[in-house]
Amino acid sequence: MKIAIYGAGALGTVLGAYATRAGSDVDLINRNEKHIEALKKNGAKIIGKAQFTQKVNALLPSEMKDKYDIIILMTKQRQNAEIAEFLKDYLKDDGALCTCQNGLPEPKLAEIIGADRTLGCAIAWGATFHGEGVAELTSDPSALTFSPGAYGKGNRLEDVKKFFELMGSVTVEKNFIGARWSKLLINSAFSGLSTVTGATFGEVSKFKPSRKVAQRIIKECIDVANAAGIKIEPVQGHDIAKLFNYKGAVKKAISFAIIPIAMKKHASLISSMLQDIRKGKKCEIDFINGVVCEYGKKYEVNTPFNDKTVEIVHRIEDGEFPPRMENISLYDNLF
Repeated sequence: MKIAIYGAGALGTVLGAYATRAGSDVDLINRNEKHIEALKKNGAKIIGKAQFTQKVNALLPSEMKDKYDIIILMTKQRQNAEIAEFLKDYLKDDGALCTCQNGLPEPKLAEIIGADRTLGCAIAWGATFHGEGVAELTSDPSALTFSPGAYGKGNRLEDVKKFFELMGSVTVEKNFIGARWSKLLINSAFSGLSTVTGATFGEVSKFKPSRKVAQRIIKECIDVANAAGIKIEPVQGHDIAKLFNYKGAVKKAISFAIIPIAMKKHASLISSMLQDIRKGKKCEIDFINGVVCEYGKKYEVNTPFNDKTVEIVHRIEDGEFPPRMENISLYDNLF
C-alpha cells in the first residue's frame, strides 16, 4: 500500500517518524526544500515529549511520481482548493484523502476529489515545527489519539485506522462531525487564545482573565453546536459538552476550575497559528474561530467572544500590535 503525508511539517514529521519506526513505508512530502533535504540526509529528529531520530522517505511535491492509496493531508487550509486539485492526480480511484486539518475542511475537499474519497481525522495532540528535519512533540505520549471518520462511503477508512494505530490510539467516529466539533471547540478556545496572547495552552488556562475568555468561547461553541443539531463527541473519554455547558453559577464555577486540569496534558502546546504569525505568515483563524462565527450566524446564535478573537488575530496579522497577554483586556467590554 502506498501512503503519503502531504504537508509533513510539525505534526506530519512526528507522525511520519512514528509510522516509519513501526514499519510503515510512508512518504513525507513538503515544499520546504531545506526541511526535505535534512530529512533525506539525517532523518526525522523528534524532540520534546519523545526523543528519537528516524530515517524516513522524504520528497518534494515535484518529486512525486506514483499514485497513492492514502494521502494524509496536513497542510494549512488557506490553499486547500489548489492543493486538492494537485493531489487528485496522485490519488488512486479507490484511494482516500484524509485531512487532519482543523476546522471543517471536508465539504470543500469533497467537491474536488469526491465524497467517497474524503476522510477526516481530529487529532488531539500537538507539535511544533523547528525546521530542517526537526519537530517537537508537545503533548504527553498518553494523549496521542486520533479520531478518523468518513465524509462519504469511506474509502480506505479501515486502512487509515491501522496506519494511525502505528502511533497512538484510534477511535473511528460514526458521528464524525460531532468529533470534528469537539476539536474545533478546543482549538477555538486554546489555539485562538494562544495566538492572541503569545502564550502556551497551559498559560492561557492558568491565567484567570484568559481562562475566563476561554470559558466563554467554549460555551459559544457548545451553544452553536446545539442549535445546529450537532452532538459534540467526547474527547479522550471526557464529555466536554457536559462538563462545560454551564447554566447556573455553581456549574459555571466548576467548569472554570477544571479548565487547567483538562489542559494539563497539552500545557506546553502553542498554537500553529501563533507559529505562522511569528514567521510573518497569515494564519488559519478564519477556519477555526471563524467557522464558529459562520455557524453562529447561520443558526442565529451570538458568538461575541469568537468574533472578537477573529478580529484581534487579524489586527495582529496586520501588525497593529503583537501577540501578548495584555490583549485579553480587549475582551473586557464583552462581559
